[in-house]
Amino acid sequence: MVTDQQHKPTESELEILQILWDKGNCTVREVHEILTLEKEAGYTTTLKLMQIMHEKGLVKRDTSAKTHIYTAIVNQQKTQEQLVTKLIDNAFNGSAARLVMQALGNHQSSKDEIEAIKEYLDKLEKQQ
Repeated sequence: MVTDQQHKPTESELEILQILWDKGNCTVREVHEILTLEKEAGYTTTLKLMQIMHEKGLVKRDTSAKTHIYTAIVNQQKTQEQLVTKLIDNAFNGSAARLVMQALGNHQSSKDEIEAIKEYLDKLEKQQ
């Protein structure tokens, strides 16, 4: 079996993985319907992407029924960690602080999110 280390998902594959991580098992039609809420995409494009993802070992496919059911194989947490590490290394010269400041400066955070960030920073500070 292919590990998530060997094949990092593309942007389009990540969109599909997000749906599978959120919903669990899905048909191509279900994934496609969710994708088209955000952007224009053809059904055959979604189907082909999911077939490629199966070949790459990102998803598994249950073919026991007429309608194939897909499930994410790669772990969401591990995949996110790998992508963030790569982003920090490549775009922020290894500085997690610069990434966080950029992210907070570019996006509106809710009071709950800011409070959660503060609590996390306090927890990190206590560990040091």
